[in-house]
Amino acid sequence: MNDLALLLTPEGRALLDEVRDTDPARELAVATRLRREHPADLVSAALGQARLRQRAVAKFGAGDAGRMFFTPNGVEQSTRASVAAYRAARMKDLGVTSVADLCCGIGGDAIALARAGIRVLAVDRDPLTAAAARANAEALGLAELIEVREADVTEVSTHGYDAVFVDPARRGGRGRIFDPEAYSPPLSWAVETALGAPRAALKIAPGIPHEAVPAEAEAEWISDGGDVKEAVLWFGAGAPGTVRATLLPGPRTLPGRGLPDPEVRPVGRYLYEPDGAVIRAHLVAEVAEEVGGGLLDATIAYVTADALRPTPYATAYEITDRLPFNVKRLKALLRQREVGVLTVKKRGSAVEPEELRRKVKPQGPNSATVFLTRVAGAPTMLLGHPAR
Repeated sequence: MNDLALLLTPEGRALLDEVRDTDPARELAVATRLRREHPADLVSAALGQARLRQRAVAKFGAGDAGRMFFTPNGVEQSTRASVAAYRAARMKDLGVTSVADLCCGIGGDAIALARAGIRVLAVDRDPLTAAAARANAEALGLAELIEVREADVTEVSTHGYDAVFVDPARRGGRGRIFDPEAYSPPLSWAVETALGAPRAALKIAPGIPHEAVPAEAEAEWISDGGDVKEAVLWFGAGAPGTVRATLLPGPRTLPGRGLPDPEVRPVGRYLYEPDGAVIRAHLVAEVAEEVGGGLLDATIAYVTADALRPTPYATAYEITDRLPFNVKRLKALLRQREVGVLTVKKRGSAVEPEELRRKVKPQGPNSATVFLTRVAGAPTMLLGHPAR
């Protein structure tokens, strides 16, 4: 709290601007110089905040990250801005004009909601986190739309708000928490709160078991640039009991249609690697139907087909060679093809990509992709390249 209070003073803000682009390797020299003119605790706070802002650029972009205030947990746990903006836009499309943002953290989602024109009550029980959220609303010119309240979310009334958004803490002293009932607050409390609101969205870990999804919710898995970021349980939006996968940028959304598992078929000319959100949402069958393909193996999320049918929900590769798992044969084939840049992908194989690269020692001007997987239960290597 003291560090943040120091940084919000005119001297603190000026110092933050001065150390904005400090190279971590030069921190000690910069700190020594600045301490001749500024209090040591202020210099330490400014340099620490500069480090956090540099880390936050990946999530918030340079423009916002350079003006916002962060805590270490806030950088780690906050929603990526592109994902928060997508969710805020969906709220807006649902007619939501006010949201109670419970467990708001440093305010990433509140900022996105306010920028969509939605009035926000942002609540967090940690004093420093709530202070950072308040400072961020002011720094980005959104204080009129965001009210920050330091309180226990379980004691806050959400009556009068169009929607509730809950982002429970999913990290503890030992790292990630995988049991939804060990979230803070527990998922059961968040679901009960959601069911009492006109509309609600609960942010959860993308690895949540499907059987843990409440029957009243629509479950959405979201990826950004191919990386799975989160799952969201929606109440009062979409059809209860359904699933969808949303890919950013876009957005492109693949709804579940309850299709049966695809059949296993022989390796075709093309292999399709579904996006991670599609796999998490259990929508590989929808992709297989879209490209007219089947599975390489009943337990592996690779789709194979004879025709190239581009889809945003999977990356297509043209397969040139199939061989049983044999490192020597692969090494000889790569040498013959003069492959020096080898991308290794795996599903259903215990071999580590770096270990394989060390063994085959690729050399040459060409590139290729090798898939370590199973085909009808047999360990197999598939060599190919991105389809064109």
